[in-house]
Amino acid sequence: METFPYRRVEQVKAKVTIKDVARRAGCGIATASRVLNNSGPASADVRSRVQKAAQDLGFSFSALGRALQSSRSMTVGCLVPSLANPVFAEAVQGLQTVLAGTGYQLLIASSNYDGAADNDAIATLIAKEVDGLIVTMVAPEHSAALALARTRGIPVALMFHDPVAGLPSAHVDNGAAAREVARRFGDLGHRRTAFLALRFASSDRSRNRYAGFLAECRLRGLPDPVLIELTEAEANTPERLAQTLAALPELTAIFASNDFLAIAVQKAARLLGWRVPRDLSVVGFDGIEIGRLLDVPLATIETEPAAMGRQAALTLLDLLQGGAPVQLPPLPFTFRAGATLAPPRADRRDDDRVAPRPPSVLSLKTDLKQG
Repeated sequence: METFPYRRVEQVKAKVTIKDVARRAGCGIATASRVLNNSGPASADVRSRVQKAAQDLGFSFSALGRALQSSRSMTVGCLVPSLANPVFAEAVQGLQTVLAGTGYQLLIASSNYDGAADNDAIATLIAKEVDGLIVTMVAPEHSAALALARTRGIPVALMFHDPVAGLPSAHVDNGAAAREVARRFGDLGHRRTAFLALRFASSDRSRNRYAGFLAECRLRGLPDPVLIELTEAEANTPERLAQTLAALPELTAIFASNDFLAIAVQKAARLLGWRVPRDLSVVGFDGIEIGRLLDVPLATIETEPAAMGRQAALTLLDLLQGGAPVQLPPLPFTFRAGATLAPPRADRRDDDRVAPRPPSVLSLKTDLKQG
């Protein structure tokens, strides 16, 4: 009988979660996680309250693993399209920052933007009995493997995707960011514009960016932007992309759905003898650091991929402790002014662009879709 109270105390301690800490400190779970993991900003007052609450309750991030021992493997699966793209690499770094010290190990897979590979990777992670998933993929709302994970009670958090019902996502407002690009073009006097995308049909990010770009152009009474969807071969071959640009001499500005495509446009323009931004303005999306280092620094929408990773990880930790899916507001973005954006030439005529193509430019038919 003398040992019963001791056992009761141990049982109570084992049940302490970060929710309890947040409740006692009078803040949100994500805020408590940031303070205890030292992974984000918090005021001195909030930090003090959280630390005191954790101390009073006997909770620390080293105790998080013990608080979640009902899980089977203490692993989290992460699926991204590519680790060669620094945007996704930075996001993975962000989520690793949050998971550090929680007892969770990260298993990473990449799919090269392929829907079938997405499903195979998720199926493999499920087979390894991961406790949760953080994913960026093709059409998560239609993924059979992701549906299976949810059926089995495996919590899922998305990164980069616009919100999907039942699947909280760490994201920026792609439509709002694209509208900002259209405003910048319009304010400078550009009327003939295009949106350049890779795998447009399978990327909700690209589709939502184009939708926002199109909506703002129409609001301003501008012509609909031309929608150019490239294959990977075209995107990776400047000569082929140059052929596409040469077929659209009326364009004065291009909005590329990511920074790598924007850099590819500049290479293709040089093959045609065009100068950026004198002959063609170019704006990208993501804000990768290499864009700052170019001879002509890239104008782009700058996001915070590491913050996306941190938010996705905090969301998943909450789900792993039984929290309901909560969609947080979009993360901020900024327009990074660069040297690739300028007003269109006042003396420009379309026939200025119809110069003989360089011998290296291939003959290629590219499907162009009008928005």
